[in-house]
Amino acid sequence: MRAVTWHSARSVAVDDVPDPVLIEPTDALIRVTATAICGSDLHLYDVFGPFMHRGDILGHEAMGVVESVGSAVRKVAVDDRVIVPFVIACGTCYMCARGLSTQCELTQNTEHRTGAALYGYTELYGRVPGGQAEYLRVRLADANALVVGRDLPDERYLFLTDVLPTAWQAVRYANVSPGGTMAVIGLGPVGQMVVRVARHEGVAVFAVDPVVERRLMAERYGATTFDLDDGVAELIRDATNGRGADAAIDAVGLEAHGNPGTAFAQNAVGALPSGLAKQVMTRAGVDRLAALHLAVEVVRRGGTVSVVGVYAGNLDPMPMMTIFDKQLAMRFGQANVQHWLPDLLPLAEAPGDPLGLEDLATHRVPLARAPEMYELFKQKSAGCIKVVLKP
Repeated sequence: MRAVTWHSARSVAVDDVPDPVLIEPTDALIRVTATAICGSDLHLYDVFGPFMHRGDILGHEAMGVVESVGSAVRKVAVDDRVIVPFVIACGTCYMCARGLSTQCELTQNTEHRTGAALYGYTELYGRVPGGQAEYLRVRLADANALVVGRDLPDERYLFLTDVLPTAWQAVRYANVSPGGTMAVIGLGPVGQMVVRVARHEGVAVFAVDPVVERRLMAERYGATTFDLDDGVAELIRDATNGRGADAAIDAVGLEAHGNPGTAFAQNAVGALPSGLAKQVMTRAGVDRLAALHLAVEVVRRGGTVSVVGVYAGNLDPMPMMTIFDKQLAMRFGQANVQHWLPDLLPLAEAPGDPLGLEDLATHRVPLARAPEMYELFKQKSAGCIKVVLKP
């Protein structure tokens, strides 16, 4: 089959690779009909190179049609149309029973002391072949393949694999009541969905991003937007009686704009021999924290900072005096997709597409164009906000 594979930093290709096969009786095999490039895939494209291996199959947002199932699979059948959450979880362990599928005790990566296995996402999370491919082996299929309808376009369902649940969890963690205010830092795909979910729930949104096309998309869904150079913190305070937003969401993560020194350090570590780079990243890694620091700045006293942008540093400097003095609550983490899907599937299928799922992808292209799209997405050029690949 053809699949998008990692070759080296800033280098991916579409290669011929062996077809996946059923290995465990709990597996299913799907023919991928749509897959997407996620903002967190760009971290693999750049920063996480030391934890990648040449030939790793990328991608953790995929859906398709079931081709075959293992003997122990009961909830999924051949010819079902399914979505595949990016998290691989058992659905029954202590953590899964508490809605924490990202901490599944069956698929946890104990060697690296990380959470549940993820599709297409480094050796830290299991080095599981991803979904930017013609076919995908779905592990523990009864817990990790959700059967969906056949009448709606792929985009109504595809973003349930990651982008929408991630945004939904961010808003849940922010815990803002209707009529309240929220600041969203970063208007990539997750930030866009945060805007839509918050506005759908009657929350006023102030959104920040340096890219004009991203601001314009967010404005279509009711956000008040600001460029990074606008003096954002003061403007948001002015709009909220001098207090700041009730909550702030960091939808950017470790490669934020505004930290050139840290960016240089990240790139320098990536250039080290793999074994040394891994040690440095796990023990002394640093992130670009401009987005997180801005979130702390723009939230009101007693408010909440909800973080869904990916972070990986263990020596990050944090403004602890400000966090303590402002009495902030902070929530972090990967999205527990399986936990949120019962809430989200009815919204995805609702008449009129209330969250604009069909209006998120700016580029829909064949799988063969993935290398070009990775670079376009990385550079935020040509209005690229979300890429859907069609195998």
